[in-house]
Amino acid sequence: METILSIKNLHKRYGKVHAVNNVSFEILKGNVYGILGPNGSGKSTTLGIVLNVVNKTSGEYSWFDGAMETHEALKKVGAIIERPNFYPYMTAEENLKLVCKIKGINYSKVTEKLEVVGLLERKDSNFNTFSLGMKQRLAIASALLNDPEILILDEPTNGLDPQGIHQIRDIIKHIASQGTTILLASHLLDEVEKVCSHVVVLRKGEILYSGTVAGMASGNGYIEVQAADTKALIAALETYPLIDRIAETDGKVEIYSKNDIDTALLNQFLTDKSIYLSHLVQRKNSLEDHFLQLTGK
Repeated sequence: METILSIKNLHKRYGKVHAVNNVSFEILKGNVYGILGPNGSGKSTTLGIVLNVVNKTSGEYSWFDGAMETHEALKKVGAIIERPNFYPYMTAEENLKLVCKIKGINYSKVTEKLEVVGLLERKDSNFNTFSLGMKQRLAIASALLNDPEILILDEPTNGLDPQGIHQIRDIIKHIASQGTTILLASHLLDEVEKVCSHVVVLRKGEILYSGTVAGMASGNGYIEVQAADTKALIAALETYPLIDRIAETDGKVEIYSKNDIDTALLNQFLTDKSIYLSHLVQRKNSLEDHFLQLTGK
């Protein structure tokens, strides 16, 4: 599979601040990648470096298996790393045609991309009449005009209402389904979990996890149980050999183990001790659970 972007041992310092600290990962063609982390984790700085708008301190990166120089490679990249910035008293169509003129792109792409982002019916409306979500969708259309091999988005749903967030996510999924590789930075777990196939988790410039979203959320999970006498239930569970940790949340008891626990045997064990369960559910760990474990927060 073709490597779209390779980053190796990347560092960026701003004085005493180590904004990007030994970051390494690869973006492979056809996947949707998320860089996940709180504000100040180094997401935007990393994107700025690979887009040649921020100078790195050390390390290296290469586009398209290193087959071309960065300035040539960036012609095959679409990116939005700042707030949408168009001429307010020009229409959506006029703004996109201006982008086409600057980049030497055929005007026929304007209608095609407006349709992709659901703005074709508003092509004759001035930019200053658009909502924030519509402005963001127009920016995505602009980034798609050159039919990029990879689309890079920095916090694409930031500041949007729930409807706007839903629309942007649907657009991202549609673009990905057409074969475009996507790299997006976000501090929203929900966004990464719903949109991305792969994730890089950053904290204070360092990578805590790099791999598939499914791999990050995998594991044995936990078993949730409930009985009339919670104290007796916990006391009995503390004698069960395979259990590593027990926690109580809202009247339910959570059982954690590194090993698979047979729920039928567990239920029989408790029944033999005259403890009858009113609730038994095997749950998987969520992406949020793993993110909180990784970040220690």
